Amino acid sequence: MENSGRGQISAPGSLEAGAVIAPDAPKVPDQDLAQLAADHGLKLSGARPSLKNYLVTLWQRRHFITGYATARNVSMYTDAKLGQLWQVLTPLLNAGVYYLIFGKLFQADRGVDHYPAFLMVGVFVFAFTERSIVTGSNVMRANLQLIRALYFPRASLPLAYVIVELQQMLVGVVVLVAVMLGSHQYPSWYWLLIIPAVILQTLFNTGAALIVARLGGSLADVSELIPFFLRITRYFCGVMYLIITLPAKLNGWEKQVLSLNPPAIFISLVRMALMSSVRINSAGNKPYNEAACSMFMIHTGDKLVNSQVVNLAQHGITEINGVRVTVGMANNALQAFCPAIVTNDQLWIFGALWGVVFFAVGIVFFWQAESLYGRG
Repeated sequence: MENSGRGQISAPGSLEAGAVIAPDAPKVPDQDLAQLAADHGLKLSGARPSLKNYLVTLWQRRHFITGYATARNVSMYTDAKLGQLWQVLTPLLNAGVYYLIFGKLFQADRGVDHYPAFLMVGVFVFAFTERSIVTGSNVMRANLQLIRALYFPRASLPLAYVIVELQQMLVGVVVLVAVMLGSHQYPSWYWLLIIPAVILQTLFNTGAALIVARLGGSLADVSELIPFFLRITRYFCGVMYLIITLPAKLNGWEKQVLSLNPPAIFISLVRMALMSSVRINSAGNKPYNEAACSMFMIHTGDKLVNSQVVNLAQHGITEINGVRVTVGMANNALQAFCPAIVTNDQLWIFGALWGVVFFAVGIVFFWQAESLYGRG
């Protein structure tokens, strides 16, 4: 075979002496490559879709999201001998510690009937929000290999982790029911209000998790700051105490701010739903009476003495909620004669606003960086 200088094979299995195999020069189309890709229906891998298409895709992946969440929930405690019991034991142990420190040592139970049940609601409800935000801040970096290996709506991961925490919250609700029955807080139609309260809290937690997921995915320091921020929030949202019993030197607007922050709202809504003592004794449930309210604020949690009973009678108060005022009676019910810091209607309105607004903002904020997740 004649050697043409292009390194062709001259016979089966051999090359002519001195021949060098060199690849042909790549053939590049003359037309614009972007236009060529568009003509053949090719799309940029990982490109951000429109918000509408993104939401549709998320809905289509709902079975994957719930399945992933359930599998992760089951696997969380597989190495522990007590297994899934830790879903309940962890908040119970936290509540026990808070009860010893705040209920006994600092007397944060002042003004509260059935304080253990009151405290348990605060611990379980706040833990739902706390864990959702903490896990959300780490979710993108913890699943970096999965993000780089497969394409799926990245919001699936924060959503799945919130569902994990929701499942644990539902287990906690079962425990709360048992605690309520043990505290003589019996079922009523009000208990159904826990459903919209948990739904609104889930919306808020989802939005917050999406926001911190984007921030934590690009800046690891966010994950370090979040627990510190949540620790401060825990002590300012009434998990362990009634906000109305805070020092009188705090102005009304300051107590309103504390009462209307998201965790405080959802805690209050669940307490109102489950605990008749909280509903009956809430400030604003009776016409304002300065003498009764002052007595409650000054002697919160004390037993009424004869002079106080006489003083109440002089101001037209001889019974509270159908119970005659007598010596030795707890003055917690006098709270009902104080002006309300926030009304029940305000709690529901602000709870709905926090939930819906945070959910919408979280979705949009996370979606805007969809094409950036997983890049080094």
